[in-house]
Amino acid sequence: MIMNTAWLGVDTGGTFTDFVYFNGESVMIHKVLSTPSAPERAILQGVQELGLSLQSLRLVHGSTVATNAVLEGKGVHTVYITNQGFGDVLQIGRQARQELYNLQPPSRELLIHPDDCLEMPTRLSAQGELLETLDEQSLDDLRLRLIQIQPQAVAINLLFSFLDNRQERQIADCVPDGVFVSCSSDVLPEYKEYERGMTTCLNAYVGPLMAGYLQRLAQGMADVSISVMQSAGGTISAEQAGQNAVRLLLSGPAGGLKGAQYVAGLSHCQQLLTFDMGGTSTDVAVIDGDINLTSEGCIGHYPVAVPMVDMHTIGAGGGSIAQVDAGGMLLVGPESAGAFPGPACYGLGGLQATVTDANLVLGRLQADAFLGGDMRLDLAAARRAVASVAETLEISVEAAAEGIIRVANEHMVRALRVMSVQRGSDPREFVLASFGGAGGLHVCALAEALEMKQAMVPVHAGVLSALGMLVAAPSREMSQTHTRLLQDCSEAELVSSFKRLEQKARQEMSTELKGQSVQVDYSVDCRYQGQSFTLDLPWTNLHQLATDFHALHDQRYGHSLDIAIELVNLRVSVKGQSPSFQLPLKQSSRDVVIQPQYQTDVYGVSQPVPVYQRDDLIPEQELLGPALIVEKVSTTFVAEYWSSVMDQSGSLLLQYRGSEF
Repeated sequence: MIMNTAWLGVDTGGTFTDFVYFNGESVMIHKVLSTPSAPERAILQGVQELGLSLQSLRLVHGSTVATNAVLEGKGVHTVYITNQGFGDVLQIGRQARQELYNLQPPSRELLIHPDDCLEMPTRLSAQGELLETLDEQSLDDLRLRLIQIQPQAVAINLLFSFLDNRQERQIADCVPDGVFVSCSSDVLPEYKEYERGMTTCLNAYVGPLMAGYLQRLAQGMADVSISVMQSAGGTISAEQAGQNAVRLLLSGPAGGLKGAQYVAGLSHCQQLLTFDMGGTSTDVAVIDGDINLTSEGCIGHYPVAVPMVDMHTIGAGGGSIAQVDAGGMLLVGPESAGAFPGPACYGLGGLQATVTDANLVLGRLQADAFLGGDMRLDLAAARRAVASVAETLEISVEAAAEGIIRVANEHMVRALRVMSVQRGSDPREFVLASFGGAGGLHVCALAEALEMKQAMVPVHAGVLSALGMLVAAPSREMSQTHTRLLQDCSEAELVSSFKRLEQKARQEMSTELKGQSVQVDYSVDCRYQGQSFTLDLPWTNLHQLATDFHALHDQRYGHSLDIAIELVNLRVSVKGQSPSFQLPLKQSSRDVVIQPQYQTDVYGVSQPVPVYQRDDLIPEQELLGPALIVEKVSTTFVAEYWSSVMDQSGSLLLQYRGSEF
């Protein structure tokens, strides 16, 4: 383990910025409202409010800067450079339709305008043979064109550059000083020119923004060592993060999964179906011992082929806005009230009803217990906002609030089914783990909808993404296309290629590792000859690889084939050591009986509901629902027919006691 004086995990969300501080012995948590226009302001505010000394502090940060820039179309002016005749590849894409039978689908906004897609007369063959050489006149013309366009970033993506990157380097040398340059042979040295080109463009599109943001953050926190969470669940130094911005697009959600994996391990839970419900969105994923990664992820409708945590995201969060459409149907999300003005109950000028307002109206949120009492919620404002929905539907305010919750729950249930049922997994075999500030209010209802009898609300669930930053190790994910039939591969040649990728990763991580030992994993992407998509398998040897591929293909798709297997990509993961973070364990006692702080009315429950302070709970003592468990960063609603027991790690383990399923 790495020994340091103090660590600070920070997760910048759409509504709140979360903090988890660990000084080697104890943990402090904190939340402040995010400042989307300048995220570093919220971080500096939180550090000041926590009263932290910057000396010997190490900051691990999950950022939404790159993600929001892509989703909102607010990246920098970027030029795309490719081979002659391939300038429209990004526009054509894969010709996949969201609506199969719609003959006139709406056009999507392009990341790069066609006028900014430049073509160069050079070409490599699929075997890496140079068919057409770049000449000086073409390079001179490119220099002049770039001076005329004045882009802030340039993305270079040549065919088969993963076999020979010299032409991309020649073009990069022509780019004027001060312009951000992203080469596909550096970002993603793999086949599939569309996915590789889009990933390279995204890296260029948000790279200058990320680099500028991290520079401002570093200036505000002088002498603090800053690392950034990557989408694959490992950290990267802030100095290198700007050049690898495309690897940070799921930075915050990856932190949540690392936190869930760590905390669930303390509770001896290995199979988790997770949902991270924040203010703006809900992220759903599966943890089956380890966190699943994918190289076929998307941000918005843009493919991102670098490794990232495998999750499904929907626009349903505490801040999701409820409204009634022209046909009289109640809609919830994906539009969010965000941090400003936020839900109506925040008292910051919001007028539209949100999921948070609905929970407050129903009594599931306590107005004086939000953020530990530091932020009192305005119940009257919440009722006025929900009343506007109720009047349109001609029902009571409470019935409208309950309808808002039911619609939001249905959105999340569908997302949970996407990651479980639709992938051949039975959710009843998993524990439903909820986190994020709003997750605990919905966990019982979602579990019942999926007929799951076990759920958990991890300790510090409201800031679990920030906690996950503190258990993440520095890492790099390297890949290289190496296409050939498995029967024609040389095991010695493959091992040599793996070693080269490993050495490259170690070199990039030299300042982060500082001599510490590392964990190295090799894997390969394989497919049956003639297929387009691949399966990623751990590397052992060629014979075992074939056996494992047939078995995995049969498990995933229900059949295996007696045809040749083709190796496509080599992958190497190098991980350093995690920080020496350890949650303090709580002591159980049979001599003390837990007493509620008070009782309150909750809509739909006939008797007053006891309200417990989570810090007062004692391990191994059972609470029967309905009950509310409040804490500084979240609230848990233990529904009727459910029970809750806190274990020694501080997590709430929920059990369904009903007989309906």
